[in-house]
Amino acid sequence: MLRMFYFSGTGNARNVAGWIVESFRARGLAAEAIDLAKLEPADVHIDPDDEVGLASPTHGFNFPPITLGFLFALPRAKHANRAFVVNTRAGVRFFGVCLPGLSGVTQLLAALVLLLKGYRVAGMRPIDLPSNWISLHPGLREDNIRAIYARSEAKTRAFAERMLDGRRDLRALWDLPQDLVLTPVSLGYYLIGRFWFAKSFVASRACDACGVCVKQCPVHAVTLVRGRPFWSYRCESCMRCMNICPKRAIETAHGFAIGVPLLLSVAMTAWVYPKLRTLAPWLSNESALGGVVRNALEAGLMLTVLIVCYRGLHRLMRFRVVEWLTMLTSLTHYRFWRRYKAPSTASSTRAASSGSARLPLPPPPRRTRRRPPR
Repeated sequence: MLRMFYFSGTGNARNVAGWIVESFRARGLAAEAIDLAKLEPADVHIDPDDEVGLASPTHGFNFPPITLGFLFALPRAKHANRAFVVNTRAGVRFFGVCLPGLSGVTQLLAALVLLLKGYRVAGMRPIDLPSNWISLHPGLREDNIRAIYARSEAKTRAFAERMLDGRRDLRALWDLPQDLVLTPVSLGYYLIGRFWFAKSFVASRACDACGVCVKQCPVHAVTLVRGRPFWSYRCESCMRCMNICPKRAIETAHGFAIGVPLLLSVAMTAWVYPKLRTLAPWLSNESALGGVVRNALEAGLMLTVLIVCYRGLHRLMRFRVVEWLTMLTSLTHYRFWRRYKAPSTASSTRAASSGSARLPLPPPPRRTRRRPPR
């Protein structure tokens, strides 16, 4: 039996899991897709004849913490169970050409953990689905999304067929040189970057406290505080809340997220570092230790200041001038910054409606009629 575990924010990895499950069932084999967001690690049981699959998005050139937590909590293999890993990564399309994303340590770390737990890793495959990180770029156009999906579905089903035939597919190892170069970036994102992104989300005045973002957050990172959504450090930056908001009220406060670290960096360079060098002269040299200490100090101070400032921003957003200034400096607030919605493929819909597969689909956003200007 295939136990296909997956984590998905906007639906890309969910659809990949659905394609693989459908391929196994087409061969008459039992298969189920299991959402990690609805699973307690202690409830995971792997039978001797089970095959284990994992599909998850790539966040900061690594798997998100919820996926890594599942991997580390996964029971050891009893009889060298076969396993395979699929990571969805940011694919784009320019002038009709589909370009791949980057995996970083995603596949390498997952395969290492599985091997240490006694699994036989038969598959390591990145799938380049449309990039959905709309905090950094607008959502792709519908025609590009459909083209990338058609290409990726064919590759995913071909990968599933190779797994069914008992063959190995270690395509991820082809990208090993460039993935190793990204290791420091993935470590920096895991230690610092993901917290910075978590404290960049705000809700504009258009928010009516409907609670959709709270209910749909897969890691329960969103709560309503004083009638507005508030993001905790549990946030995985999966972009589900921003993409499903019925009012399009959830934004990335680019001005705030960039301005606070920039001002703090200037202040530290002008006042803090000179004082520290007086107290600790070794910080002024170009030694590796001095650089590590300075970077760690700056990162720690930035996160601390960001915590305080984010809480202050959340309180001050009730004032129209603060809300206006925050939205003015937020790229996601402008209409040209498209949101992203993964296509609801037939395979994922069938898997979701079947009794043995648990593939929950988020409800479609409510359509609201825009009032004519007065």
